[in-house]
Amino acid sequence: MGNEHQKLLQYFLDQENPTWSMQMKKSVQLGPSIDEEDMVLNDVTYGEAFTHFFAITWKCIFSLIPPPNYWGGKGCFVISLTFIGLVTAIVGEMASLLGCVLGIKESITAITLVALGTSLPDTFASMTAARTSDSADAAIGNVTGSNSVNVFLGLGLPWAIAVTYRNSLGEKHELYDYTVPSKGLAFSVFMFLIVAVVCFIILVARRIFIGGELGGPPVSKYTSAVICCSLWVIYIVMSILNAYADKTGVEEATCPGDKPV
Repeated sequence: MGNEHQKLLQYFLDQENPTWSMQMKKSVQLGPSIDEEDMVLNDVTYGEAFTHFFAITWKCIFSLIPPPNYWGGKGCFVISLTFIGLVTAIVGEMASLLGCVLGIKESITAITLVALGTSLPDTFASMTAARTSDSADAAIGNVTGSNSVNVFLGLGLPWAIAVTYRNSLGEKHELYDYTVPSKGLAFSVFMFLIVAVVCFIILVARRIFIGGELGGPPVSKYTSAVICCSLWVIYIVMSILNAYADKTGVEEATCPGDKPV
């Protein structure tokens, strides 16, 4: 996926005026890289072929987004956000359905399946930024910025809309009182804060002792990567253990419409 992002970025850089037809043609094409003299640079690998045919439907759908040079990039920006929102909604629904079928609680589905599905694009964007930028500002800024949007806008805006709507119904309406129980959210947020603080301590320590947040000698960068990945595993494991800890003797419903037993 990282190579795909690099190729896509290079494609738009090479094309001075990409058009809709060029995007649609590129989305279905699979062929070797050819230079200006029609010489084959790189043959198609099995991995590239599999990835292409596996994702061809999404490639065709996203080729409908206006090219960046149309309307000053405004159309590309707005429609891209719309498509991302639709895909995120699909990921959320599919994750909830899978969790329902497998008997996984909603809180676990949210921090695993939904979180991975919605955060992987940020991961690849940060990876591309780290490879193409001279500093780590773009990569780390993308991570912190995207999570800030998720927390402050992604939670605050729907909450504000819901509260405003329900308050307009009047106190006598059954939906007036807008209360959503957190269940195991408090422990999950507490664990997240702990591992996030440890992660930032690692970044600060790397800046002090190595001179940069990313890269450096092989031992330091691989050790940092393993520790950060381990922090994610610890967070997931602890949250799962807390969610499945039987404190009340009441089993949480895993599917919409189910009643706790």
